[in-house]
Amino acid sequence: MPVLGYNNIVAMLWLAVLLTIISLGITLFIKINKIEKLQKAVDSLKKSLDEMDEQAKLIVRTDMELNKTQEELDKKITGLYALQRLSRTIATTLQEDLIFKMIEPGHLEDLGFEKACGFLWNDKEKKFLPYLKIGYLENEIKIIKSAVDADMGIYLDIIKNERTFSSISYSQEESYKQRLNNIFGVIYFVIAPLLPKEGNKGFLFVGTENTDKSLTEGDEELITILANQIGQALENARLFEKTWRAQQDLEKKIEERTRALTQALEDVKIISKRKTDFISAVSHELRTPLTSIKGYAAILLEERLGALPPAVRERLEKINTHSDELVHMVNDLLDIARIEAGKTIMKKEEQNLKNIIANVADLIMIQCKNKNINLIIDLPDSIPPVFADRSQIERVFINLLGNAVKFTPQNGEIAIRVKANDTELEIGISDTGIGIPQEALHNLFQEFYRVDNPINQQVKGTGLGLSLVKHIVEAHQGKIWVESVMNKGSTFKFTLPLK
Repeated sequence: MPVLGYNNIVAMLWLAVLLTIISLGITLFIKINKIEKLQKAVDSLKKSLDEMDEQAKLIVRTDMELNKTQEELDKKITGLYALQRLSRTIATTLQEDLIFKMIEPGHLEDLGFEKACGFLWNDKEKKFLPYLKIGYLENEIKIIKSAVDADMGIYLDIIKNERTFSSISYSQEESYKQRLNNIFGVIYFVIAPLLPKEGNKGFLFVGTENTDKSLTEGDEELITILANQIGQALENARLFEKTWRAQQDLEKKIEERTRALTQALEDVKIISKRKTDFISAVSHELRTPLTSIKGYAAILLEERLGALPPAVRERLEKINTHSDELVHMVNDLLDIARIEAGKTIMKKEEQNLKNIIANVADLIMIQCKNKNINLIIDLPDSIPPVFADRSQIERVFINLLGNAVKFTPQNGEIAIRVKANDTELEIGISDTGIGIPQEALHNLFQEFYRVDNPINQQVKGTGLGLSLVKHIVEAHQGKIWVESVMNKGSTFKFTLPLK
């Protein structure tokens, strides 16, 4: 019984040990799992930390680049504002010699530079001449000018190629860039061509001694824009100068031409007065013998001195008829001369145009019936009164209607039409006659002018009727003109002012 109890105890102990070992194994397994999980978490965390570190570095780099970009942007904005102010300043003058003087050191500093000089090519002297110097003394400009003359071909190529270059974009030998730095006394520089379309071209040089300044493509662009602005200002000034000189020459020519025209007008007035005086004098002189001729012809025709043979009577009647024609012509000439000289007094009063047209129509109706011409009078129901000399206006109608009857064939038509507006009446006298050639229209109202046509070749006339009509209408502050189509007819139109 004791042995059995010992063995049981040993068995129990082994069982307990086994259970403990199993328990420890399970615990160890669990711990190992947790360690593996923790290791994975640690690895993941490390990876995340590495990624965060990279992102932080990227953010720092991006921030630095953004700061740099912001600085560049601020610099460009500042430069653009400065360039805008300078451009406005330059644009205020149209004098070429003042354009460069308006560029001041303060403008240049706003663009980030302290030194500048500008040269324009002089075609007569075949060399560059300085027009701008900022930050340089006179003796320094002389040295620079000598260097520019020595390297003239390089600067002419800049102008020819129309390109800007700087110390960061210079493609020539590094030694020459250093030579430019030494000549102009700078560390960084920009050279841009000045390219006005009119006149001589040149170049603009700007530079800085500031070692802290970092020249960028933006600076090069700003100076290129500034050079373009100066070139445009030079072009505007030269165009203005050219225009101003042309205007002065034109004004001088106009003044000379005006004097010549004034003198010519005075000569024309003198000639016109002499012509009027001559016509008036001759007309008066013609009246006396014409009166005598008509008087003697009348005495003979009345047979106061004895009976007349038929052949003699026929010739005396021709003398009388032609004398009447001469008297009519002399009267027309005198009337024209008086109107031109302002000696005819127009007795202007309110006139009823319907009454005037009715009276003239009665006079002309017999001629119309002889040729079977239909006379149409087309008038508005109400016509405002015109301010005119009745007898003179009746002469206008008689002349125009007489011509219409003369040139209208058998069975034709003549129309009188009137239109009114606020200030005047427009009267039109139309016919269905042979018409007037276009080349004759502008001469139609001249004295003694007659259109070359079969009717005028058969019927005698003086060519004074339309001239007299024109003078009468213009004496009433009206105007007269004609519209015509060959073989279809003509329309004479004239205006008369309302009261």
